[in-house]
Amino acid sequence: ARVSYTVARAGQKGFHHRVEYNKKVFMVGKDRSTQEGKLAGKTDFDITEKGINPMGGFSHYGIIKNEFLMIQGTCLGVRRRTLTLRKNLVKKTTRVAREKIKLKFIDTSSKQGKGRFQTSAERRSFMGPLKKELVKKREEDLK
Repeated sequence: ARVSYTVARAGQKGFHHRVEYNKKVFMVGKDRSTQEGKLAGKTDFDITEKGINPMGGFSHYGIIKNEFLMIQGTCLGVRRRTLTLRKNLVKKTTRVAREKIKLKFIDTSSKQGKGRFQTSAERRSFMGPLKKELVKKREEDLK
């Protein structure tokens, strides 16, 4: 038989918050409007001047414009949901937890399909000029 909607049932009440523990912070990024934020994808080993956003943006999120935090591992839940990070009550003393992080490479190729170029300039130099650019150049030459 059908139960009326007014009868109390077992289930979730309210919104569950995400709290992540034991996540190592790889990088704290600046705002995209600053010079440091524009070159956030650049590391000591990879000197290509690029931002943190992949070509075409992150899938189901878009382009990061504000400050960001790059952490180790994954985070459960919807991409845009806020994440609460909390300091450990007991400090980790293992060798892995104490080692310093040195990022060597940040992949900014497209996450949609088979992306292989890190920047649009790299893609443009490999693929050559677009047809619309050639047509525009021919029209300018004829004038």
